[in-house]
Amino acid sequence: MGAGDLRRVMKEAQRLQAEIAENQRKLAETEVEATAGGGVVKAVVTGHGELVRVEISPEVARPEEVDLLADLVVAAVREAQAKAKEMAQQTMAPLTRLLPPGFGP
Repeated sequence: MGAGDLRRVMKEAQRLQAEIAENQRKLAETEVEATAGGGVVKAVVTGHGELVRVEISPEVARPEEVDLLADLVVAAVREAQAKAKEMAQQTMAPLTRLLPPGFGP
C-alpha cells in the first residue's frame, strides 16, 4: 500500500468518524417512548437510552396500587431503553462496519 492509498484510507476513516459523531448527536436528541399497563405508564428515553421522563395516568396513582405502579414504570423504562438500543444499533451499524479496527466509537 502506497502513501497515497494510506492517505485515502485515512481520509475515508475520518469521514466515517464524522458521520458516526453526527449520528450519535442525532441519537442523543431523539426521543423514544414505550408504554406499560395498556398505556397508563409511559417512559421516554433518548436514543442513547437515558431516561428523560415518566408519565403516569392519574388513575393508577393510588396508594393501594403503589407496587403495581412501580412494576409498570420499570416495564415501560426497560422497553423504551430496549427500543433505543435497537434504534442506535440500526443507525450506527452501516458506518461502524466500514471502519478499520481502532477507529470506531
